[in-house]
Amino acid sequence: MPKIKTKSGAKKRFKVTGTGKIKRKHAYHSHILTKKSTKRKRNLVHATLVSSADMDRVTLMLVM
Repeated sequence: MPKIKTKSGAKKRFKVTGTGKIKRKHAYHSHILTKKSTKRKRNLVHATLVSSADMDRVTLMLVM
């Protein structure tokens, strides 16, 4: 059997931490930024972890 490939979109969007958790960026920070407050934009800059509900889906896409 051939090896399963990683989804190309997933490998661009997610990074695995040293402890095995998956890091992701926030959405809504690419355009239409004038109507968003400075505080909101600043909070969207920081990366966060993938929620436990989505963890199985993301790990399948990354073939971990």
